[in-house]
Order: sequence, then structure tokens, then C-alpha cells
Amino acid sequence: MSNSHSYSKRASSGAQYSGQRSRGLVFGAVVTLFFLGYLGHLFSLQVIEGQFHATRALSLSRRGATLAAPRGEIFDRHADKPIAGNRTSFTIQLNPARVPNGQHAELFSDLAELLDVPVAQLNDRVPPSSYHIHQEIDVLTWAKMEKVTHLAEHIHEFPGVSWITTPVRTYPESETMAHLLGHVGRITSRELQVLYNEGYHSSSILGKSGIEQQYDQQLQGIDGRRIGIFDAHGRSVTERETEIVPPEPGDNLVLTVDRHIQQLAAEALGERLGSVVVLKPNTGEILAMVSYPSFDPNTLYGRQSNSALAQLQTDDRAPFLNRAVQSSYPPASTFKILLTAAALEEDLIGPDDIIYAHPVYRIGNRVVREWRPNGFGSLNITQALANSSNVFFATLGNEYIGTDLLLSYATEFGFGALTGIDLPGERAGVVPSREWKQNEFNTAWVQGDTVNISIGQGFLDVTPLQLANMVALLVNDGRLYRPHLLKEVRDGVDGTVLGRVEPEVIAEVGLSQDTLALVRGAMREVVRSGTASSVITTPSVAIAGKTGTAEVDAASENWHSWFVAYGPYDTDNPDEQVVVAVMVEAENKWEWWAPRAANVIFHGIFSDMSYEESRLDLQQRRLLW
Repeated sequence: MSNSHSYSKRASSGAQYSGQRSRGLVFGAVVTLFFLGYLGHLFSLQVIEGQFHATRALSLSRRGATLAAPRGEIFDRHADKPIAGNRTSFTIQLNPARVPNGQHAELFSDLAELLDVPVAQLNDRVPPSSYHIHQEIDVLTWAKMEKVTHLAEHIHEFPGVSWITTPVRTYPESETMAHLLGHVGRITSRELQVLYNEGYHSSSILGKSGIEQQYDQQLQGIDGRRIGIFDAHGRSVTERETEIVPPEPGDNLVLTVDRHIQQLAAEALGERLGSVVVLKPNTGEILAMVSYPSFDPNTLYGRQSNSALAQLQTDDRAPFLNRAVQSSYPPASTFKILLTAAALEEDLIGPDDIIYAHPVYRIGNRVVREWRPNGFGSLNITQALANSSNVFFATLGNEYIGTDLLLSYATEFGFGALTGIDLPGERAGVVPSREWKQNEFNTAWVQGDTVNISIGQGFLDVTPLQLANMVALLVNDGRLYRPHLLKEVRDGVDGTVLGRVEPEVIAEVGLSQDTLALVRGAMREVVRSGTASSVITTPSVAIAGKTGTAEVDAASENWHSWFVAYGPYDTDNPDEQVVVAVMVEAENKWEWWAPRAANVIFHGIFSDMSYEESRLDLQQRRLLW
């Protein structure tokens, strides 16, 4: 019994030991597996996924500042120096968190005094709620060089203040090229809503008018980035940026304009409300386009731009208006060129046929008076155009050509439609019709309306560019090219030509060579023996053209003054020819300035002279009217 009992105790004791040992092994295995799993997780985090997390952490801490791209430059046809370029300006910035606590007010006072700006402006840009921000905030753009120099010399007195350079648009030719080039300005919130998907952002500089607006996307560059690493509080953790992506400048534009002819035309027009167009008829290239009054686009992009813009917008002379393409007027006697072409082409009158020009022509209530009190008597069509007989052309339009054919020719010559010139805001003018008058005035067309159109008055309205196109069409044997300003697009870095504008035919009017020769000959007689003979005196080129004097109202003593012409008249080389259209509005005292200005312009172009040289040369020759 005792042995059995003893054995049982030993067996019990061994079983107990065995169970404890098994549990220990299990526990050890669990701990080992846990430890191995932990090591594996650490290995995965640090080695396998380490690169991913490091990249993600870096991307979260990387911040960038925009480096503004220079806008593409604009050149005239000589492409030797920009007529719209860029200069370096400075933007003053402030990092509010780098200003010691309690010193913001003192710093703002000193900085405002240095920069000549109100303290309130700095408080608006950097309100107390932003004092903890570790980011640069623009407090002044277009800072002057001397201010930045002083700031650099005393930078220890201005903690948190720094500056960056930014490109600013500049126009060396200033007001002479204003309507062609236009101007730029900061994008508005309304513009951004439209252009956001095209890559524009809240600080974009946008073309607001002219070529700057028309080709804004070509001129826009690609902004660069200055990238640094910051901690969770926005503080820089490196002494310098880890990466700089340089900006890419926009494309450069080469225009068809000749800056010398542009200056000549601007000075010839002078301070008279009106415009000048000079173009090459065989390509449609615009050599000059002047409108007065003008504006200085340099004043519309800078610290004083808002006040300058407000002043220009309230000027009742409308200086922003490009009168060459955005204003339309009665063409007056210049429209008689079209009647001459229509009547000859349709065989409604022969070159030797006679119409008697009485002192007065009456149709219903409409009375047309000849500008020569006793009338001209018997005239053929060349004599009538040379002397600009009102009665002859009133008779020709009403009794020979007729309303429908007359308006059809006006439309075929491009009146009443956009030319498609590469400028924003072009006006189509008006070619009235029976339906147009009924819709506009709720009255029927009468013969008096046809008479008015025949002498370039009444409801008919044309732009100076359209009249220049009319002359170009006759010079080009009935072919009309689209007028354009862009000649080439070039890479903004290396100047490689990216594209050229080829001449584009937009209309072909079927005029016979006989008709064309007779019309051109009649225009030549205007200068040789007709209304322009006393004023078109340049010996440097043979000119063919037409004067025009448009009545504003019966009570006014002022009239619109027109002159449209081309030269040389006698060349066989179409590349030598230019068309000039000058329009002077009736708001000026009438002085028949349009042909006088054209005389100086033609003389300057074909004698290679400036305005002063051309005027002086004509004066010395006793040829200045």
C-alpha cells in the first residue's frame, strides 16, 4: 500500500512538471513568433515601405513659390529691337512669423515709411491673424530700385522682410503703338472664371487689348517654381531651396508693322481725332495703324494703374478706342470709287458717256447740291470722279445703277462685314438694305436713301480699314487679302521661327482689266487735276486716290475729312505699292487735314524720311500745302 502510494505521488509530481514544461514551451513559442513578427513589421516599414513613406513625408513638407515667366516680346517687322518687352521689377515680401513678438507694429511703421506706402496697406496685407504664418506675403509690387537698395543695406532692421525680382511689361514706343499693342493687367476674378481651365491662375498677367489680348496664349510663358522643405509649423528646415524649376518665357511675336512708318503716320495725324492705316495691298500686311487720342500703356501696369485706368475711362474722347477698326463713319465721296467701278463693270455707262451735272439734283424731298455752286455741266465718269461731282454720282447711283445692284457691290467689296484683322473689337460698319431700314426705323426704303448712299452719306457706315481694303482690292485686280498684323511667331529662348502668317485671299471681285484700268486712271486724275491736285504734291511717288468730306449735320461747320490712296501708280512691281487711308473726325476744326497728312506720309515713306524731314523737305521745295 505504501509503495503504491509512493508511486502515485511520484507519478502525479511528474505529470505536473510535464504540464508546466509544455506551457512554457507554448509561451516561449508565442513570444518568439510575436518578436519575429515585430521584427518583420519593422523591416517592412523601414526597408520595404520606407521609401514610400519618406517620399510621402517629403511631398507633404515641400512647398513652392511661383517664379513668374517673362512674357514673350513683340517686335516690328525689322525684328531688331522689341516694341513690347520686359524689365525687372521687385516685389517686397514679409514672413510674419519671423518678426519678433510684439514688434509687428513698429516694423510696419518703419517699412511703410521706407516704401512710401500707408501703414494701413501693410496691415491689410498682413493682418494679426497671419502673424504666425511662416510664409512670404507680397506687401508691395513694383518697388523702386533705390528702395530695395536701401532695404538691403539695412536688412538687419527689418526682420522677416525680403524681396524677389519679377518681370514687368514695358513699351518703349509708348503711345505711338498703344492701340496696336494694347496693354496688360492682372487677371480679374471674372476673367479667371472663364480662363481657369486654360492654365491661368489668380496672379496671372493678362492681355487686355490689342495684340496683347489677341495673342495672349502665345505670349504667356510657363511659370517656374522655387521649392523648399518646411516643418509642420511652416518653418524652413533648409538654408536654401532644394529645387528650382526655372520659368519658360512666352513666344516672341514679329509684327508686320514698320515702326518708322508708324511714327511718321502718328506725327502726320498729330493731335487730331482720327486714324491712319497704311497697308501692303498684295499681302494684307499692316505697315502702320494709328489712332488718336491714344494712351500710355506703361501707366496701366503698376502702382498707379487703377487711377490711370479710371482717368482714361472717363475721358469723353474715348482714348481706348482704336478708330481705325472700332469706329465707323459715312465714307463721303471716297465711296464714289465703288460707283465708278460698278457702273463701268456693268456697262451702265461708258468712259466717254456724259451726264450733265446741274447745280441741284432733286428726288422727292431729298435735295443734293453740287459743291460748286453753278454745277459742273457735262462730265464723263473720269472727270466726275476727279472733281467729286455730287450731282453726277447721285444721278448715276439712282438712275443707272439702282438700289439693289449698288448695295450688292458694297457688300461684295467687303463693307458691312468684319475684315477679320487679328485685333479684338473690330466693327463691321453698316451697309443698309430695304429690310434693315424696315427693322431699324419701321419705314420703307425710298429713292432718297439710294441717293444718299450714292454720295457716301445716309445710313452707310464704314471703317477706315474697310476703305483701305477697297483701294487694295482695286490695286490687286479685284483680289482682296485679309489685313493682318502678325508676321511670325518665334521661340522666346533661341529665336527659332515657329510659324509664319501667309497671305490669305478673302474676296475676289470679278472686275475686268478695262474697268480696273479706268478706275485707277480716274483716281490718278483726282491727284493730277482734281480735288487733291493742290494738296498732294510729293514728287517722290505718283499717287492715285480720292478725297472725301462727310457732313455731320446741316447745322455743323465741321466735316469729317477723308483721303484714301495708293502709290506708286505707275509701277509694275506690286510689292512696291502701299495703300494709305487717313480719317480726321469732324470734332476737329475742318482744315482738310486728311490729304495733307497723307501727302507727308507718302513723301516720308518713298523718300525714307521722318515726319520732320518729310515736312521740311516739302516746305523747302514749296510743295507743302
